[in-house]
Amino acid sequence: MVELAGKVAIVTGSTRGIGRAIAEALWQAGASVVVSGRTTEAAESLAAEWAPRALGVGCDVRRPADCERLVERTVQQFGGLDILVNNAGIGGFAPVRELTPERWRDVIGTNLDSLFFCCHAALPALTARGESWIINIGSLAGKNAFPGGAAYNASKFGLIGFSEALMQEVRHDGVRVSYIMPGSVATEFSSPAGDRDDAWKIQPQDIARLVLDLLATPARTLPSRIEVRPAQPPRH
Repeated sequence: MVELAGKVAIVTGSTRGIGRAIAEALWQAGASVVVSGRTTEAAESLAAEWAPRALGVGCDVRRPADCERLVERTVQQFGGLDILVNNAGIGGFAPVRELTPERWRDVIGTNLDSLFFCCHAALPALTARGESWIINIGSLAGKNAFPGGAAYNASKFGLIGFSEALMQEVRHDGVRVSYIMPGSVATEFSSPAGDRDDAWKIQPQDIARLVLDLLATPARTLPSRIEVRPAQPPRH
């Protein structure tokens, strides 16, 4: 298991689901963790459970000023930043003819614009550390389009392009960039309320483990892309 004592991490969208599992895994590994979500109360409540090595910050990742404030509060509280996990994301599934401009902007803003806003705000602090990470949580929908997924597919295809360009830009500054592309994960995002047939799916803790595995890789290596699927999905 990787030892992260003294490290500082931001995880966006970390009040529940995959983001919460990642934040908790980082905290258990010794890192100081900044929990963030659109609801300040939820972020602060979770961070209180992990005090004093946690800070809760309300952040709408669609807004550049919020992302800048997220990084500023992190540096003020913990003295720097070593790990940025861009996890915040939403769905938005409808045929193009039924997809409203408002829903399109919400999906692209949350899933794609946020990558630029958070990375742009965090890069000075990450670069100052000399050895740091950006890990973006994508989806297999970033390579497999499907009907009704135009907005979501566009956001996740964009995440791949953004991540790979950024990786090449900052690798010589000591910042490693990776992205994880999960298939079906057992969260509220993919399962309707009351659905308990999730045993075959990837669990949030599985993605958290992959994040820890990335952080444990030698500094001379850069696993830039991880695709992960359920090992035994239902037969059709």
